Amino acid sequence: MSATALIAEDEPLLRAELREALVTLWPELEICAETGDGAATLLAFERHKPTILFLDIHMPGLTGLEIAEQASGRAHVVFVTAYNEHATAAFEQGALDYVVKPFSVARLAKTVARLKERLRNRPADLTGLVDVLRAAAPAETTYVRWLTVPHGRELRVVTTDEICYLRAANKYTSLFTANAEYLLTNTLKAMREKLDPRSFWQIHRSFVVNVAAIQTIHRSFHGSFEVQLKQRRELLPVSDAYSHLFRQL
Repeated sequence: MSATALIAEDEPLLRAELREALVTLWPELEICAETGDGAATLLAFERHKPTILFLDIHMPGLTGLEIAEQASGRAHVVFVTAYNEHATAAFEQGALDYVVKPFSVARLAKTVARLKERLRNRPADLTGLVDVLRAAAPAETTYVRWLTVPHGRELRVVTTDEICYLRAANKYTSLFTANAEYLLTNTLKAMREKLDPRSFWQIHRSFVVNVAAIQTIHRSFHGSFEVQLKQRRELLPVSDAYSHLFRQL
């Protein structure tokens, strides 16, 4: 049976990783749309009417949970989640399957096999799913969207989207945007806790990078990974402890 899929994931790198893995595991699957927020996902769903929805639970605007409720009985749902609590509750409610971030190709292969079987049946009724998952979910943490940084005698506002990376500087932290460097009085650990871990990855004990600022990942002469940014010339090292973040890219 032919199938079409919509991938809704607000992290571009993970979205690309999921698409590439699906292309390899299920070449016949037509990926009709990719979206990064709830409103765009709902519009794409109504426009393309895919048979399968890969839904990130936490997206800007409408959440994946709310979209799943809208799609109840109309599409097979696979949740993409960072929380096992979500996954268990979703599975018990009759949702098709789930993929826990960071996902493995082996786990996704099992999901693909189940999808092929489930396509013979009508999509599950997901009525009431949002309430069940909301009760099972851990409380959401609110992360900063902007920072005030010292600039001479003034303070400058820097949004988190402008940050390319942060580097530990003893008890301080250097913050780098495309064209500037600022010294913050917080430690790198304290700064990391303020920033959304879905967007800012620790890649070395001294470096935290904005995933959206990454251009390429390649291997150094010593075999370790290095990160090249879109708007900065320096290369950032990736230590062995964090290399798994890029293994499947």
